[in-house]
Amino acid sequence: MDRVPLEQPRPRAVRTIVYQVTAAALHLAEFVLIVTALLVGLGTVVIWVGIPILMATTSLVRGAGNLERRYVRRMLDTPLPPAERAPVDGGVLRRWRYRLVDPTTWRDLGYLLVSLPLSVVEFAIGLASVILLPMAIWVAPWVGWARGSLALALLGPNRAKRLEVKAQHLQASRARGVDAAEAERRRIERDLHDGAQQRLVSVAMSLGRARTKFDRDPDAVRELIAEAHTDAKLAVSELRDLARGIYPAVLGDRGLDAALSAQAAKSPVKVDVRVDVDPRPPAAVESTAYFIVGETLTNVAKHSGATEAAVKVWRADEKVIVEITDNGHGGAELRPGGGLAGLADRAATIDGVLTVVSPAGGPTVVRADLPCAW
Repeated sequence: MDRVPLEQPRPRAVRTIVYQVTAAALHLAEFVLIVTALLVGLGTVVIWVGIPILMATTSLVRGAGNLERRYVRRMLDTPLPPAERAPVDGGVLRRWRYRLVDPTTWRDLGYLLVSLPLSVVEFAIGLASVILLPMAIWVAPWVGWARGSLALALLGPNRAKRLEVKAQHLQASRARGVDAAEAERRRIERDLHDGAQQRLVSVAMSLGRARTKFDRDPDAVRELIAEAHTDAKLAVSELRDLARGIYPAVLGDRGLDAALSAQAAKSPVKVDVRVDVDPRPPAAVESTAYFIVGETLTNVAKHSGATEAAVKVWRADEKVIVEITDNGHGGAELRPGGGLAGLADRAATIDGVLTVVSPAGGPTVVRADLPCAW
């Protein structure tokens, strides 16, 4: 599985409110235990009693930090990986000394100390969100996003590790993009060989036969020329379809709204299209969104058993979000070598991410997050 860059998404409202209401008690307990243990340990260190207390406090801080990572990851959808702590050989004092110089320990402590005052504010917002719907829809998720970003900054990997993860993601995206481009090249080559090329060969053969019979059998020549004319028109039509498959003219001339509406009009399934992407995104993003919608609607018509589908495309900060929903029987998934995996590869060429939610019985939601800068 590809590793994605560590960025905080906007969390879901219900889980965020639950976190804001319940986390206050946890942060209060952690704050009281850690501060009390620190004060007692530092106050009694001169009589040696404080040393084991401080050792226990260090373990408490690290354990509480691990608990916070799991809780924030689950409730706020924060991509927080577990802390990477290298094993240390030796005695108790050696292991404790390593923990004291480990930057992760101090970052855990900093997060735990600032969490209590922040939790007081979040607790009030969470309670208000239970009563006031506008708070639950707009305020609580953004406050949860800020909390997740803080956790990601303090509890997540350091900057060097994040850059390493991003480099790994870009390397994987590049490899998938190369594979997708190679598959597209093979498709174009196959379509040319099996379609227009065969038509043009037939045209050449018909004209050749007509030339040999030009003086002897005018009626046969007339039929051969008519046949060649038909094949030439079919070849032109197939070449036009192939060119449209590479980059449709309506997309370049009129943008995503017109291009996706034209796709929806050709679908045997009723499709509702809503597009709001001003300002217009780059051509690569438009092309990727167009083909993701087209392939998904084709799959909906062939495999889903749906009677209705909806396509929504909108701007979110520096991203274009493409979401296709249908009321079919569900069960779609990203399988290696499958059609949806091919769409994920196409999205990866511009550092985008494609997700599929398709429980048994439906509905199916295919979503692509496509960055407008990469």
